[in-house]
Amino acid sequence: MSFFLAQALTGLAGAASLFLIAAGLSLIFGVTRIVNFAHGSFTMLGAYMAVSLSGALMPILGGLGFWLALPLAALGAGLLGAVMELAVLRRLYRSAELFPLLATFGVLLILQDAALAVWGPEDLLGPRAPGLGGAVSVLGARVPAYDFFLIAMGPAVLGLLWLLLHRTRWGLLLRAAAQDREMTAALGIDQRLLFTGVVALGTALAGLGGALQLPREAANLGMDLNVIVEAFVVVVIGGMGSLTGAFLAALLIGQLSAFGIVIFPQITLVLLFLVMAVVLVLRPQGLLGRPPEPGEAPPPSEIVPLPPPGRRSAMAGGLLVLVLAALPAVAGDFVLGVAGEILIFALFAASLQVLMGVGGMISFGHAAVFGLGAYGAALMVHHLGAAMPAAILAGPLAAGLGALVFGWFCVRLSGVYLAMLTLAFAQITWSAAFQWVALTGGDNGILGVWPSDWAADPAAFYLLALAVVGLALFLLRRVVFAPFGYALRAGRDSPLRAGAIGIDVRHQRWLAFALAGTFAGLAGALYAFLKGSVFPDALAISTSVDALVMVLLGGVHSLAGPLAGAALFTGLKAELLALTDLWRAAIGAIILVLVLAFPQGLAGAVQRLRRV
Repeated sequence: MSFFLAQALTGLAGAASLFLIAAGLSLIFGVTRIVNFAHGSFTMLGAYMAVSLSGALMPILGGLGFWLALPLAALGAGLLGAVMELAVLRRLYRSAELFPLLATFGVLLILQDAALAVWGPEDLLGPRAPGLGGAVSVLGARVPAYDFFLIAMGPAVLGLLWLLLHRTRWGLLLRAAAQDREMTAALGIDQRLLFTGVVALGTALAGLGGALQLPREAANLGMDLNVIVEAFVVVVIGGMGSLTGAFLAALLIGQLSAFGIVIFPQITLVLLFLVMAVVLVLRPQGLLGRPPEPGEAPPPSEIVPLPPPGRRSAMAGGLLVLVLAALPAVAGDFVLGVAGEILIFALFAASLQVLMGVGGMISFGHAAVFGLGAYGAALMVHHLGAAMPAAILAGPLAAGLGALVFGWFCVRLSGVYLAMLTLAFAQITWSAAFQWVALTGGDNGILGVWPSDWAADPAAFYLLALAVVGLALFLLRRVVFAPFGYALRAGRDSPLRAGAIGIDVRHQRWLAFALAGTFAGLAGALYAFLKGSVFPDALAISTSVDALVMVLLGGVHSLAGPLAGAALFTGLKAELLALTDLWRAAIGAIILVLVLAFPQGLAGAVQRLRRV
């Protein structure tokens, strides 16, 4: 009995700090309608700033210095959040959901390298909380006294936020802006100040959540992504924009984390995202969220017609293939390896572009099908001893089947809810690969996935990748301009009209989901043989975001855009890795420039120059 009580109290303490972080994320989304991917970075910065501030203040003020460091760290995180809103988010409030998400991911990369430059790569241990360093005996269970402080913080912060939103004029204006921006603006209210204030408050809560974790966890550079994933789970389950829902969801996730590791140790990670997926499928708005009204969520991209294929584009494509085929005659093994990786990621990005640009479905979890293709090929080689051709065919087959299953649930949603469900499925597949050690090798991965002898030479494998990717891109282009592609675009641009003329929009979207997954799986299978191994990173969020950046870099509305985007992104990443340890910040800055200055990507910029 004492063991279960101790676990329950530990879960409540973890839920309290998680609620603070999720409450800030929910506040920002509820008012601005922006999914802040950088929210976990402010948690990380809050922890680091609390370490530095407590180290500076405690020699002067004693124990009071620690307690003063916590609100000061939260204030610092809030000020940085206000800077982010003024410099980045303010320009993106009327953009599609994809652009703010990618912009905040760019901010995440910049802040991660900023923390690395200031505090170094080592984990930093914070001091124990003065006055709460011991343990309390409860029915025979020894529970840290600091846990009781955290347990009290959750309801206290919820109560203060409720008073702020329901008993102050500022809170009334915030709720008005969240419900009807146009009417709020018509009344003469300066929404810019409201949005800056709510982002500052939300990021301050994230910083406070990170600072409060110091006696329990060291400040480290991995906190940002780890925390943001858990915060997404809490916000989605509770209902995006609902503070009370976030509080209830944090309690649920806290108990699942506390007892899941004891009862279901093999599926601890899967359990959280499985709950998230079930909630999104059965009740997309979450426990206490507001259901989306018809027409509330705009299409994720502007309605831009794709130019039909012509002779000029066919000649340009043929010339490009000839140039690429001649590359082995003038390039060395390293260049051929990078070129092969660019080709593979071009196919990966093109499959996502068909899903987004043609189908109008934003996916935050496209790495799931890419990784399924890589693992499908690797498992055929590792466990069955299959030859490379059979393994490469198994990759898209596994990914296509996975996409059929995921897509059946995903296409019933739209907008940010669809994107979050794809993220949930991606995290489920990542968790399965990470924890199913007997099959996948866990974080040790699957090694020895080498090409057959006839393709072992770098030049031979490059030419194989060129042939396979070239054929796949040709087939994708034919599909886009086939009747299926036109019906898919009709469902993207006007679902009601498309349904009125007899197009089964949901069925078309499901087929598109499976098609994009199959081609992404083919890219994953080639990637497994290029690298000679597969690790769970192939299924990680960062891989999905890489594909999103490639599509954005090239242009969402251009079929050739992902090719240029993959070439530029992969080449830049390879060069930056060799030049500096702060390559993430450089890539983050490039992402911000693209989102703010070239939202139509390279293809859109070229088209604008042609018009001029």
